[in-house]
Amino acid sequence: MKSKKTEVQNIRKKILEELELKEELTDEKMKELISSYLMTKETVASFSLSERKRIGKEIFDSLRKMDILQDLLEDEEVTEIMVNGPENIFIEKQGRLEKAEPEFDSRESLMQVIHLITSRCNREVNESSPIVDARLNTGERVNVVLSPIALNGPILTIRKFPHIPMTMERLVDLKAINRQAAEFLEKAVKAGCNIIVSGGTGSGKTSFLNALSDYIPKEERIITIEDSAELQIQGIENLVRLETRSLSIEGGKSITIRDLIKTSLRMRPNRIIVGEVRGEEAMDMVGSAMNCGHDGSMSTIHANSAGDVLSRLENMYLMAADIPVSAIRRQIASGIDLIVHLSRMRDKSRKVIEITEVVGIKGEEVSLNPIYQFRETKINEKERVEGELVLVGKMVHTNKMEAAGISEGREWEELYRKRRS
Repeated sequence: MKSKKTEVQNIRKKILEELELKEELTDEKMKELISSYLMTKETVASFSLSERKRIGKEIFDSLRKMDILQDLLEDEEVTEIMVNGPENIFIEKQGRLEKAEPEFDSRESLMQVIHLITSRCNREVNESSPIVDARLNTGERVNVVLSPIALNGPILTIRKFPHIPMTMERLVDLKAINRQAAEFLEKAVKAGCNIIVSGGTGSGKTSFLNALSDYIPKEERIITIEDSAELQIQGIENLVRLETRSLSIEGGKSITIRDLIKTSLRMRPNRIIVGEVRGEEAMDMVGSAMNCGHDGSMSTIHANSAGDVLSRLENMYLMAADIPVSAIRRQIASGIDLIVHLSRMRDKSRKVIEITEVVGIKGEEVSLNPIYQFRETKINEKERVEGELVLVGKMVHTNKMEAAGISEGREWEELYRKRRS
């Protein structure tokens, strides 16, 4: 007697054979075809109604969607999906990693999903080009690595983003930042301060950048530049979204972040927002965008602290050109106003742990002025990290706020005096 798994595989095989004889079916016609095969006398005798519904969805997902990954993509609690070959799938759920139950039937099934993703993005991945970054049409970021680079591949990593953009109000509710610091950042954004959001992997940099963007005046012209479009800027009518392009299937020229920053400067932007700086483009972002009249520009960067941001930017500059370090530091000091550093705590929560002003050059080094710092107080009974984002300093350069007619406010001054005493 045939196993249920074999019967399901046979049904799927018959459907694929019939598809070869027909024109491209709509999703509805595909569902009708699957349903007809699941209503045969033999199938009805082998499977219950609930099993047939589940099998129908599995077959449809394997043919038109993301196969066994579809349910994980639809689970709002899952924030990351990590496929280490066909039999090992891990997910991040509520900040914690766990092994998922589903497995691909074969390496070929996994490769079908990978080719489905890359073809929709007009990108190609194979043994000669084994690494590709892409995104799903629903916004999720995708990274693929194949053999011979990935020894236990194919490797597929999908980063999911909330369908509802993160807001500063939600971050305050989640205790990722306190209200006083959020109000300070609101004034800084409205005044046109150039801001770098830093942190480690998974610390929430992109979500925080989304929240900051809510404070941008709605009448401004904004240009966003990303490797894979992730930002969800809301309420800006004059918004231009640019995305890099790798070598396409047709062999088209690749377009880098550097290319996009350079062309964005000719598009009359008020602000330029770069999703993340990782290399040579740092020189164009800081040296050209932030230092050439595009006040209020923002970006993110991987770093371990606000101080580490400076050394990382220096190294990125040197990747682009052989420039004296003293000149690099002057550009960084004059271009960046604030660094907001995020961290993923031991309890997997994400918090702003530092807001620091870039003051200028002191001696041969870039001088930093900490304004807010997170002070941990205890681990509560639920093993959650508790603490407070404490005001520790006063902003030195307030010329942008003054020019915009924005004062730090008496409440802020009062809080500052209270902390100092």
